[in-house]
Amino acid sequence: MEGLTDQDVQKYRDEGYLVLDGLLSPDECDALRDRMSEIIERMDVPEHCRTQFSTDHDEQLKTQGNADYFITSGDKIRFFFEKGVFDDKGEFIVPKEQSLNKIGHALHAYEPLFKAVTHSPKVQNVIKKLGLINPVILQSMYIFKQPGIGGEVTPHQDATFLYTQPLGRVMGIWIALEDATLENGCLWFIPGSHNDGISRRMVRTPKGTFPLTDFIGREKNYDDKLFIPAPVKKGGAVLIHGEVVHRSAANTSAASRHVYTFHIMDSQNTVWSPENWLQPTEELPFPSLYT
Repeated sequence: MEGLTDQDVQKYRDEGYLVLDGLLSPDECDALRDRMSEIIERMDVPEHCRTQFSTDHDEQLKTQGNADYFITSGDKIRFFFEKGVFDDKGEFIVPKEQSLNKIGHALHAYEPLFKAVTHSPKVQNVIKKLGLINPVILQSMYIFKQPGIGGEVTPHQDATFLYTQPLGRVMGIWIALEDATLENGCLWFIPGSHNDGISRRMVRTPKGTFPLTDFIGREKNYDDKLFIPAPVKKGGAVLIHGEVVHRSAANTSAASRHVYTFHIMDSQNTVWSPENWLQPTEELPFPSLYT
């Protein structure tokens, strides 16, 4: 990849997303996938995932366990599973490497290979070209989109979950570690939809209440015909504006669609909402992209 051109920058600003070829080499992609295989081999499955519940109370405890596990994951590496991958004794009914929906949300902080990619000169140069002044890393995820069971991701805007004042300060970098195709669940976008604001926000609820998060507003209904697919080859990346509407279909193919993705915020003159589910901690303040 030669870096962003002025035309690339304009396209990103006009459409709210941009496909970049060759951000990573095939070898770099394979190294991240190999490291992820090692992490999965050694993972401890959280107890709430294995819970065999038999009463409404037990089911509520499981739900609350899931929610707490998620909302406290911003400075940790945690495991999130597809539905139906455990039996009633909490044992895997699929190979465990095919059970995961995603792993997040601090790979960029604690895993050296993922940290190196996140802070790489290639990424830094892209961000500089886009004009971000003081970029920090908010979160990171490894998304699996498992063959046959990788679920649909419905239309949404990232700023629903990562809200700032003013808006327009958050962007995602979504790196394909395998080809992302029409068949295995590539991203689809509504070009220009980042200019229309957001209609929904996910917020923390007051301490001591459950559920731990709630939504203000609701997602709009979008015409399917407005969405444009964005397939990308292994090693390519998609830049995603925080307000652009995007989705991906279920993966009904026999091929997985592994992705490493992370979110960046320009912290210059930006207020990060204290109501966001994700919050910096003493253990992990949002690190600068340039360190």
